[in-house]
Amino acid sequence: TGPMNSECLGNILRITLSVEYFKDKYLSFSVVDQSGIAWELDEAMASQCGYTVTYSNWNNIEFRASALSCHSHLEKDVFTVTIQVKASHTPNMKNATTHLKSARCCYGPWSPRELVCESNYMEVSVRREFPQIVEEFVQDELEDWTSASPEAKAGEASIWQIVFHQPEEKRALLVSDAWSAGYGLNTTDTRVLLRIPYTAGQIQLVEDQGITFSSVRSSTFYKQLWMILMVDTAMACPVDGVDYTNKTITWTVPKYIQLLSAGVTGFKDVLIEAGVDLHKLSAKEMASRKYVLLNDLNVITMKIPIGAEGGYYKTSVRSGQHGAKYTINVFLEHQWEDNKWGLTKHTIIKEIETPFEQVELAITNSSDLTARLMNVTVGTFLPDVELVNLTIEEAVVAVPEAVQHGYLIDEIRYPNGSKAYVIRVPLDVTSVKKEYMGANKRAHILNVTLAFIVHPTSETFVVPVITVSAVEDAVLPSATGFCDGRNFHLIITHGNVDQNWQPFISDWQLTSDTVKKYNYSLRDNGTHLAISVPFLSSHVNYEDFNTSGIKASLHLTLKDGITSANRRDFSVSCIFSSSELIQCLPNGTVVITAIKLVGDADLDTSLLVLRDRQCKPSLVTEKTATFKFNVNTCGTSRKFNSTTMKYENYVLYFRPGTNTLLYQLKFACWYAIKQTLDVKYESKKNPPPSIKPGFGSLALSMKLFKEKSYAEPYQESEYPVVKYLKEALYFEVELIHPKDVRLELNLADCWASNSQSQDSLPQWHILLNGCENSEDSYKTVFHEVNHSLRVKFPQHLKRFEVIMFTFVQGTTLLQE
Repeated sequence: TGPMNSECLGNILRITLSVEYFKDKYLSFSVVDQSGIAWELDEAMASQCGYTVTYSNWNNIEFRASALSCHSHLEKDVFTVTIQVKASHTPNMKNATTHLKSARCCYGPWSPRELVCESNYMEVSVRREFPQIVEEFVQDELEDWTSASPEAKAGEASIWQIVFHQPEEKRALLVSDAWSAGYGLNTTDTRVLLRIPYTAGQIQLVEDQGITFSSVRSSTFYKQLWMILMVDTAMACPVDGVDYTNKTITWTVPKYIQLLSAGVTGFKDVLIEAGVDLHKLSAKEMASRKYVLLNDLNVITMKIPIGAEGGYYKTSVRSGQHGAKYTINVFLEHQWEDNKWGLTKHTIIKEIETPFEQVELAITNSSDLTARLMNVTVGTFLPDVELVNLTIEEAVVAVPEAVQHGYLIDEIRYPNGSKAYVIRVPLDVTSVKKEYMGANKRAHILNVTLAFIVHPTSETFVVPVITVSAVEDAVLPSATGFCDGRNFHLIITHGNVDQNWQPFISDWQLTSDTVKKYNYSLRDNGTHLAISVPFLSSHVNYEDFNTSGIKASLHLTLKDGITSANRRDFSVSCIFSSSELIQCLPNGTVVITAIKLVGDADLDTSLLVLRDRQCKPSLVTEKTATFKFNVNTCGTSRKFNSTTMKYENYVLYFRPGTNTLLYQLKFACWYAIKQTLDVKYESKKNPPPSIKPGFGSLALSMKLFKEKSYAEPYQESEYPVVKYLKEALYFEVELIHPKDVRLELNLADCWASNSQSQDSLPQWHILLNGCENSEDSYKTVFHEVNHSLRVKFPQHLKRFEVIMFTFVQGTTLLQE
C-alpha cells in the first residue's frame, strides 16, 4: 500500500500512483540515477530513455520503465529503477511534496533479439555475441562497413554509430548526433540497444499483409576489443490493424514481418501469449471474458467484445456532444525461432480505443410538490466527469456558489463507480419561472444549463436541463366593481399568475398613455389595479333604457401579454339616472346625448338628428351622439303652465335613404316662470357627529419607504429589507377604496411580532388607540400628509416613523 505501488512485468517495471492520494494535484516525474541525481522527465526524454507515463482508467496514473531504460541499474538479470514524484496543489509546483520509489525486478533469460513496441517508443536489443550476418542480408553490409570504419578506428572503445537505411539514401550518425536527434543508444555487458521515438525523423511507414507499421531499418556498429562489430537493429511496430464490427474489437498482427526477417529462411513459432494491462491471460481466463486468440498461418488475431472485462469506458466529447469510448490496454507476445537470430521475442503493447459513441443522458424530475421543492437528477456519468458550473438566468455560477441562488447540488456515487448529480431548487426562487396553465394550476419551469469537464483531457460539454412541474397554487386575480353616479369603477386584486396580463376593453389595451385620450383613470400600486371609466364612453355597453334609468355595463378582459390569449373577464353593471343624458342650462342651451343600445347594432349614431333634421350631433362616438342647441331652434316645441315653461324635442333616426323612423328619444327641459323662495334662518347648535355602523369593502395598503420624503417605496423584489438597530423605518398606510372625500383613515392599534404571523408572541405595540406607546423608549413619530400629485386625498393616508428594534429575552436576542 502507500501512495505508490510497483509491479514487475517481464522486462517492464510498472509503478502505479494512488488515485486517492494524488487526486486534484499537479505532478512532475523524475528518474534518479546511481549517483542520486534526479532527471526530470518530459515527453521527449521519456520516449528516448524508455519511460512511459499514462493517465487511464478514470485518472489512474501509471509509470512504466524498460529494463534497459537510461537510468536503470542492470546487474546480471536484475534491474533497479528509482523514481521521484513531486505533487502540488498549484501548477507552479509551489510547496510540493516529494515521494521516492525504488523497485528491483528480475528478468531473464534474455532472448538473442528482443523487440518492444511501447505506446511512445520502439525498442530493439540484441545480444552482442551473435552469428555472422549472412551474405543474402539485404542491407549492403560492405558499404555499411566502409562508412563505419574511419570513425570507429579514431574513436574511444565506447564510441559507436548507427546507419539508417532509407529508400533514397543511407545516413550514418555518431552516438552524440543520434542522442541529439532523440534516439536512445546503449550497450551493456551483453546487449546492444536502440530505442526510437515514434516522432523520430528516420521512421518510415510500410505495409505488410495489409497492416501499416512504423519501421526503422538500421545497422549499429560498436567496437569490442580490436574488432568493429555490426548488428542488425531493424525495428517495426504495428500502427493499425484494429477493426470494430458487431460490437467486437478485432486486432490483427502479421506473424512474420519482412523487415524483421531479412536473411531468414525458416520460421518456427515458439510461444504466443496475450493479455491485458501487461498481465498474461490463460486460455481459461480468456474464455471467461469471451476473448478469442487465433493463431493462423500468417497472422495472429485477437477478438474482444466491446465492454468486456479488462477494459473500461471513458467519457469523450465530440462537437459538444457527450459520449463515451471503450478503452482496453492489450499486449501480445510472440516468440519465434529462425536460422538467423535463433529466438526472437516481440512484445507489442497497444491501447485500443473504440470510436466515439454518443450517450444520451437521463434527466429525471422527482419533485416533492408538498415540500415545494424541485428535485432533478441528471446522469449517470462516468467517474471522469465533474460538474463545474451552472448557468442560471444567463449568469454563470460555480458549483460552491449555487447555494446562494437557492440551488442545492449533491453528487451521488453508485457501486460501479458511476455517478449522478441531484439538483434541488425551491419552487419559489425567482429563477424558477411560473406560467399559468389554466384552472388553479401553474407550471413551474426550471431552466438551467450545467457545464461539465472531463478529466484528464479537460474536454467540456454542457447539458441543458428544462423541467416542468404542475402545481395547484395558482391565485387568479379577483375584482370588485361599483358606480358613483357618473363613472364605473373596477378594482382588480392581483393574483400570482397575472404579472404579464394586460387589461383590455374590447380589443383596446389600457395603458397609462392610452387612457388619457378618453379621460379614463388607470392606477396600479403592485397589489391592486384600479380603473375608472365615465358613464358616457364609447367602451360602455348600454343595455336598456326605461323610466327607471339606463342600465349600462363595462366589460374588461385580462389578456396574456405573451400569447394574447384571454385569461380573465370582469364586468360591472349599474343603472344610471337618465338625467345624466341631458343638461338644461340657464341660458337656454340644451345638451342632450343619445345612446345606442346593445341590440341596435345597425344604428349609425352619426345619422341621428333632431326634429329639425338639419340639426345634427356636434359630437359622435360609436355608441353616443351629443347635440348642443338653443331651445328656440331645431324644431323645439314650447308649452306653458302657471309655473313652468316646457321645451320639448326628439332625437330621431331614419332608415338611411327613407323616411322610415327607427329610433326616437323624447326629451324635455323645464324652466320656472316665476319662483319665490322663502329662506328661514335659525341659530341652532349642531348635534355631535355620529357614526352609523355598516358593512362594506375597504381596500387598504401598507408600504415601507426608503426616506422621510416618502418619495420611493421599497419594491417587492427588495424584500427582506435589512436595517440596523436605531435606524428609522418610514411606514405609510393608505385607504385605496372607496375614494370618498367624506372618509378619513384613522389607525387604532399597530404592533410588531417576531414572525410573519400577526398572532405570534412576543409582540410590541407601536401604536395604542391611535397614539404612540408611552412605554416605548423611542416613541413613534407621526408625519403630516399634504396634498400632492400622488396624494389626492390626504385624509386617506397616515404616515409614521418607527426606530428599528429587536426582541430580547434577558441578554439574548430572539430570532426566528
